[in-house]
Parts: sequence; structure tokens; C-alpha cells
Amino acid sequence: MKIEPLGISGAWVCTPSVHPDDRGAFLEWFRGDRLAAATRRRFDVVQANHSISQQGVVRGIHFADVPPGQAKYVYCARGAVLDVIVDIRVGSPTFGEHVAVMLDEVDRRGVFIAEGLGHGFCALTDESSVAYLVSSPYNASAERTVSPVDAELQLPWPEGTPLLLSDKDRDAPSLATAAADGILPTYDSCVSLYESLRHS
Repeated sequence: MKIEPLGISGAWVCTPSVHPDDRGAFLEWFRGDRLAAATRRRFDVVQANHSISQQGVVRGIHFADVPPGQAKYVYCARGAVLDVIVDIRVGSPTFGEHVAVMLDEVDRRGVFIAEGLGHGFCALTDESSVAYLVSSPYNASAERTVSPVDAELQLPWPEGTPLLLSDKDRDAPSLATAAADGILPTYDSCVSLYESLRHS
């Protein structure tokens, strides 16, 4: 598996080796040891989630309060999604910037997203099936959302397809409003958390 940093610190793309034959294909879609070696930190998986989305469904931009935050490893087992990671850490050198990665059943890539980063995706095909490994269990009181259609973020959602959002995501605040309301994580608190998870 090839693991490479993306343009925002704490975000990584993971490209597995796919071994096809006349029966189909085999791959390792997650390797915790290699992820730890590449990121130089622990990723303790405590919950696995699975979503199935129709074309045009947008889920996000989601994050959890830091601490403890919630790191994620996201993999698309079927179909295709445009996965978007947003730096919402107040004080970060890349605050407000985003990176986008295509996750699909062809290249079989995954993304690792550190605590404190915002995450969302748009399903590009019907029945897009996405699995998430996460570092902390679901906690409704700590879950937050930033609007995925915030004009200032200029997220690269596909044009020509109506976007389907939950009421919660549709009503979510803009990044600027979330910052003014004090609900965003700070870069310093995230860095302190990352250091506590770092391998010696």
C-alpha cells in the first residue's frame, strides 16, 4: 500500500495494490501498521460505519469536538464518491482550504483524516457504498457540521446533478459563522492531540 500526504496536514491518501485474476480481485484496503508507520501516530479503531448513497447525495461536512475528536479512514467499496477534506482548525496555516480525492471501485483508494478536520463526500453513482473506520464512538452531543454548500469554501461538487442533503447538513452554519460561534476546533488543540498519539 502506498500512503501519501495530501495538501492539508493530517490528511493522507492510501492506494492499495490490487491483484486481479480470472476469479475477480483481491486487495488489502486497510493496513494499520503501514498507516501508523507513514503517519507516525496511532489510529485506534473503535467503530466501523457503512453508508449507501444514491447519486447526488452529499454527506458532510462533519467533524467532532476536539478533544477527543474522531479520526477516520474512509473507503469506497462500490460505486464512486468525491471525497472532500476541509481544514476547519482555527489558526491552521491552511484554514478554510480543502483537498478532494476520488474514491471508487476501480483504484480502491482510501483516505485517512485526522481529528479536527472536516469531512464529506458526494456520491457520483447510485448505490455508492462507503465504509468508515473511526477512532471514537458516535456521540451526538459532540458531532458538528459545517455547510457543504458554503459559497466561501468553493467545494468542487459535481455540476449538473442536484445535490441531496439531509436537513441537518442543509441547515448547517457556514465556516465563518461556525468560527464566530466558537464551535470549531483550534489548530493548537489538534496539534496537542496529534502529539499525544505520536509513535516514539
